[in-house]
Amino acid sequence: MRVAITGSTGLIGTALAAHLLGTGSGVVRLVRRPPATSAEVRWDPAAPDGGLRWSALGPVDAVVHLSGAPVAGGRWTPERKRVLRSSRIDSTEALVRVLLAADAPPPTLLAGSAIGWYGDTGDRAVDETAPVGSGFLATLVRDWEAAAQPATAAGVRVVHLRSGVVLSGNGGMLRPLLPPFRLGLGARIGAGSQYLSWISITDHVRAVAFLLGRPDISGPVNLTAPAPATNAEFTRELGAAVHRPAPLAIPSWAVRLALGELATELLGSSRVRPVRLAQAGFHFDYPAIGPALAHAVRHR
Repeated sequence: MRVAITGSTGLIGTALAAHLLGTGSGVVRLVRRPPATSAEVRWDPAAPDGGLRWSALGPVDAVVHLSGAPVAGGRWTPERKRVLRSSRIDSTEALVRVLLAADAPPPTLLAGSAIGWYGDTGDRAVDETAPVGSGFLATLVRDWEAAAQPATAAGVRVVHLRSGVVLSGNGGMLRPLLPPFRLGLGARIGAGSQYLSWISITDHVRAVAFLLGRPDISGPVNLTAPAPATNAEFTRELGAAVHRPAPLAIPSWAVRLALGELATELLGSSRVRPVRLAQAGFHFDYPAIGPALAHAVRHR
C-alpha cells in the first residue's frame, strides 16, 4: 500500500509514517514547506486547489488527513477559534477538491476528527451512534466531518478518525505535564471526577493502519482506549509513572480564570467507548491508563 499523509510532520503523522514504513508500506508526505526529500510533496491547505496536482504524487492507495491546529494551544479568542476552524475545515475542503479533480481518486480517505463531537458526556458512556453534542468543539467537529462529505458522495471510502487524547512523551497533552509531575507538583483538575478518553500513540497509529486495511469500515470510528480514566485516576497514575506523589488539586475557578472558554473542555467529562474498533477485532496493546502512561514516560 502507498499512503499519502497530511500533517505528516506532527506528533501523530510522524509516528504513523514510521509505523507504515516499518510494515512495508510506501509513504508520501504532504508538507507545507519546500520538500526536503523525494518522499515529500508540497501542498498549500489554504489554497482552494490545495496548491498541487494529484498526479504529482504518483499512484496512491489511500490518504490520511491529519491537519489541524492544537485545540489546547491557548485561550479561545475569536482569532484562535478562526484558526482552529480554518486549519481543519478549509484544509479538508481543499484536500477533497484535489482528490475529486484527479483522474483516478484514491479509494480511501481517513480524515482526522475528534471525540469533541460528543460534547460533555458526564458519567454517560457513548459510542459512535451518539448524536453530536453542544458547544464550540462539537460544532467544529460536526463541520469538520461534513467537509469530507463530497468525497463520500463521489464513492470514496471515508473514515472519520474520532481521536481521543493521544498519550506520548514526545508531545501532545502529556509533554508539558511531565516537568511539574517530576517535581512532585502534579495536580488533579477540579474534583477530578471528570472522564478523560485517551489512547496511546502506539495504539493510535496501529488503529489507523488497521483501518487502512479494512475496506468494509467507513464513517465515524472512535480512536480511544476501552477504559476512559477519571482525571483523578490519570493524575495518580502519571505520578506513579514518574515515581512522584501527586497530591495537589487546581480549583475549577482557577482553571476558568486562566483559560476562559477552553476551561469548559478541561473541566468537562468525555467517556467515549471504541465500539466499532472492538467489533472489528482490533486489539489494544495498552488498554489501561497505568501501563499506557508508564510506556509513554519511558519511550520519549
